[in-house]
Amino acid sequence: MASVALFAALVAAQPRKGDWAGLSRFAQANTELLAMAGSNKVKVVFMGNSITEGWMEKHPQFFTGNGFVSRGISGQTTGQMLVRFRQDVVNLHPKVVVLLAGTNDIAENSGPYSEEHTMGNIVSMCELAKANDIKVILCSVLPAASYPWNPGVTDVSGKIERLNARIAAYAKKHKLQLVDYYTPMVSGTKRALNSAYTTDGVHPELAGYAVMEPLVLKAIRKHVKK
Repeated sequence: MASVALFAALVAAQPRKGDWAGLSRFAQANTELLAMAGSNKVKVVFMGNSITEGWMEKHPQFFTGNGFVSRGISGQTTGQMLVRFRQDVVNLHPKVVVLLAGTNDIAENSGPYSEEHTMGNIVSMCELAKANDIKVILCSVLPAASYPWNPGVTDVSGKIERLNARIAAYAKKHKLQLVDYYTPMVSGTKRALNSAYTTDGVHPELAGYAVMEPLVLKAIRKHVKK
């Protein structure tokens, strides 16, 4: 299973020909969602990468049972998410967006990593949401000690911790809710993702999502009642 997941991540990390940001991925689903429910019916959108996409795949009841919308695309960096943020979040008119992003930037999926550029993309998404009266829930990047698809990346845990510090500081300054996934999921001196929650060191399995779900639900319930 781990090798299959890794292959899928590698394929997804490659830019789609003519559609670098994956704008076509949810285009039809967005149209159908709005036609079926109406824009005022979308309450919460989860924006992210393979961790968000895998969440929907491994535990779809978390989304369907709560009326949440998943807009995660495997392999994506914050730059790609920013390009599709209007289509996949703003145009759905949700009350809340849950933003989990940054690990693929550190993994250098789209080129050399720049903490400044990554944080800038996260800030831009937050500003887009705020300009459209969408509440933002920021999430810390999950721990990882290395990336199996790019083992040449160095100081992975340090880069994650520094980016998380920037995300936390931004959330505090702008009075945004922060969901800390990192602290309850980190393990060992290498500051890795706890092996009880993962098979590849990066992506959660059901046990990992079981840790994440009550944390994000608590934040969401401050804005949206079930």
